[in-house]
Amino acid sequence: MEDILERVLEGIDARFAEIRYMKINMNIITVKNGVINAVSSTEEDGFAVRVVNEGIGFSATNDISNLKEIAERAVKLSKKRKNRIDFSSEARYEDSWSVEEKKKIENMDVDEKIDYLLDVDKRLGAQMKLQMLKDKKIEKLYINSEGSKIRAKIPRVEYFYMLGVMENGNFEQSYRQYGMSGGYEIFDRWDILSLLPEEEKALREIVKAKKSPEGTYDLIVGPEVAGIIAHESCGHPSEADRILGREAAQAGESFINPSKVGERIGSEIVNVVDDPTVPHSFGYYKYDEEGIPARRRYLYKDGKINEFLHNRESAGKLGTKSNGAARSSWWNREPIVRMSTTFFEPGDYSKEELFEDVKEGIYMKSFTEWNIDDIRYNQKYVGREAYLIKNGEIVAPVRRPVLEITTPGFYSRIDAIAKDLEFFAGTCGKGDPMQGVDVWMGGPHLRLREIKLR
Repeated sequence: MEDILERVLEGIDARFAEIRYMKINMNIITVKNGVINAVSSTEEDGFAVRVVNEGIGFSATNDISNLKEIAERAVKLSKKRKNRIDFSSEARYEDSWSVEEKKKIENMDVDEKIDYLLDVDKRLGAQMKLQMLKDKKIEKLYINSEGSKIRAKIPRVEYFYMLGVMENGNFEQSYRQYGMSGGYEIFDRWDILSLLPEEEKALREIVKAKKSPEGTYDLIVGPEVAGIIAHESCGHPSEADRILGREAAQAGESFINPSKVGERIGSEIVNVVDDPTVPHSFGYYKYDEEGIPARRRYLYKDGKINEFLHNRESAGKLGTKSNGAARSSWWNREPIVRMSTTFFEPGDYSKEELFEDVKEGIYMKSFTEWNIDDIRYNQKYVGREAYLIKNGEIVAPVRRPVLEITTPGFYSRIDAIAKDLEFFAGTCGKGDPMQGVDVWMGGPHLRLREIKLR
């Protein structure tokens, strides 16, 4: 197959050309309220050609015999633009990489996986129970006209649950997605059989709790809340294609522009990074979809806007180098600027020290809903598991504290960051057609002073 791709690549009339091959084997099982809803196994592969002349041409096929034809189509499309597009100049790379897989996905018995989910379901008394177990193996080959050639093999395992309980007319639900790169050895780490009964117990406490008080309080947020805030109010507005307006008609724009690099966004102890190289992370990769090595990117550093997420197109427009943020969700999707693992870097405090110095406050351990405007500036987070703090101690659960704040308002109020660090899986959506990619988000516990809650 590689010989065919290389011959087609050599025949492309373009300033730059690349061919990507992707193969995905995927298995999905869903169980709802004790009933097996779906069991599926799919295999799909295909090829994509992208060409740069005056503009960019992109075309894809799942039939290798059509590869030359789609390459010619991409060339035609690339010559229709009047305003020239230049990719950033990058080095040539050749490498093969893979993620370690101790318990191989293909060796796992389907019936055993189903029995496990049904066993979990039987241990729960919640009125609504939904589970999904997904695994996939991804194979990739990337070549370009500059001589880069990257081969990759990535296994991933994902588990999702949703629980809902109702008492005295009040309903509360919790949901969480787990995901890592590797084999089924990572599923064993999650200990779902023990985890979900504990989650149900917490839900039943929350549903009986009193409404969270309104007013100005010190606020401690847990890693799950820190993660969604890092993803939504730092990661997305730091995507260079969004900053340049490409996402305006789909997901919105950004309050950040290129002139804001170096501008203060929050407390000097705040560092938010995006790092595809975190071992076994859900969005782990060694090279992006343009053959650029992955590295840690400091989006907010020492409380200042520091760096954008780039692919070669956005880097070319802004006169810099790509930092390896090009990702595509499928073989027939164009690589666009995406996050991977976005999180607050840990600080110097213990978790206990954050609480000790709070006279009266709220601990928002997790969230149940959130929204943010299309420039990622004004946002709202509603707590799920939350507690009242008095004199440094957690005294009682409270229902649904609401945090409404601006992005600089949140980051500026952070006065202490704990040493702990926890990650949460997610599926980030972006683009048209929509592309959902695997990501992690997270952080340590954060303490904020004098926050208005309702």
